[in-house]
Parts: sequence; structure tokens; C-alpha cells
Amino acid sequence: MFEWNTVWHFLFADPNHLFLIAAWRTLWISVVAQLCGVILGLFLALMRMSRFSYLNGPARGYIWFFRGSPLLVQVLLLWDGLPRIINNPNFLLPDWACILVAFSLNEGAYMAEIVRAGITSVDVGQMEAAKSLGMRYALAMRRIVLPQAARVIIPPLGNEFNNMLKTTSIASVIGLLELTGTAEVYGSQNFVIFELLIVATVYYLLLTTIWGYLQSWIENRLDPNRTIKTELDQKSWAARMLGFGSPRPGGAGTLASGR
Repeated sequence: MFEWNTVWHFLFADPNHLFLIAAWRTLWISVVAQLCGVILGLFLALMRMSRFSYLNGPARGYIWFFRGSPLLVQVLLLWDGLPRIINNPNFLLPDWACILVAFSLNEGAYMAEIVRAGITSVDVGQMEAAKSLGMRYALAMRRIVLPQAARVIIPPLGNEFNNMLKTTSIASVIGLLELTGTAEVYGSQNFVIFELLIVATVYYLLLTTIWGYLQSWIENRLDPNRTIKTELDQKSWAARMLGFGSPRPGGAGTLASGR
């Protein structure tokens, strides 16, 4: 029989705050891995766009490998395979370090393509104009190209972070107690695993919903036409977040259709 009181207890009345701690662990793993992935992706994108084969060749190979193989396999290779590769069974990365490294390396490959797409979306005349003013490549990229490319990069970057929050569930495979791992361990001990998976789902939804609001705010700040009322601005919370609902009173928008 499903025990709703167990769900209620772990959501609102748990004195040990097991899932709050697990949610915090999920959040900081996601933030650190995404940040490292963005930095790595930027360098990979610049290498990928280089005319020198000794730069774009390794970048292409890196992106091919990490985008073409499952993240779970990469985690297991790093966690269990690395000691065998270096022939040192005592060399074991901590679980959290293994997850951070694997997630960062994997995310770097995806961010490389996102950043490259953002850079190529900027008109080449921008770089040529910067060079005509005496700017070096790095300075022009930092001050002219990347700020314009950010408008293209931010939306998929936000989606990647949303996905990262949920992908942390893979960490439970090697025993890290994030949200899914906490639900599995404590649920199997007390035979309430389904109830605790419901609790974990609530926390995942809470994290992704909060991030959805933050992402919308960031995108609006980067929108050059943000002072102009758009149809999206007129829609209700339900229309923006869930894909249905009516416009706000007085708005000019129409009903949003779900995808």
C-alpha cells in the first residue's frame, strides 16, 4: 500500500533534512560541472574554429568521443576503469570528484558546439571592423564577438543546465547520495522506495522550475528589445511554464498551444 504519510514526512517533517541536503548536493554538483563545462567548451570552440589542424583536430576528436558515448559509460570508465588503465588499483577518485570530472568533460563537448554556433552567428564584419581598429583577435573576441554571441548561447546554455540538474541522478550509480541516490538508499532500507522517489521528483521539479524563472529573467535582460511588450510578456504563468492558459488581463496575446 502506498504510504502518503511517508511522502509528507520527508517533504515537510523530516528532522534530519535528508532530501534538503541531497538537493543541495545535486545543486552544487550541477553548478560546478556546468561552469567547468562552459569554460572548457569555450576553449574547445575556439580550437574547433582554428585553421590549424593541430588545434581543430584534437577538438573534433574530443567532441566526437564525449558526444558519441553515453555519460553513464564515461562515469564508469573514470570511476572503475582509470585505476586499471594506470595499473594502480589504489588510485581511486572520490565519488564526488569522479562525477564532477565526468560531467564537466561531457558538458564541455556539448557547450563547445553551442558556443561555436553562437560565435558563427555574429556577422564576420564585426571581427573585421575590430581588427581594422587595431584590436588583436583575443581582445576583439572578448569585447566584440562574445557579448553578441551570448544572446544566442544563453538559451541553449540554460537548457543544458536544466538537463544537468536531472542528469545528476546518474551519480547514484556509484553511490553518491544526491536526490535519486538518497531515495534509493533510504527507500530500500525501509521498503518505501516508490514513496521516496516521489519526494525526489518533487525536489527535481522545484529546482527546475526555479531555474526556469531565472533563465527567463536572464534571457529578457539580454534581449535588446526587452523594453517592447511582446506576446510572451502578456502570457500568464501557466502559458509560459506549462504551455497552456490564457493571456493576462489586458494582454494582447493569444492562447498558447502546447508542443
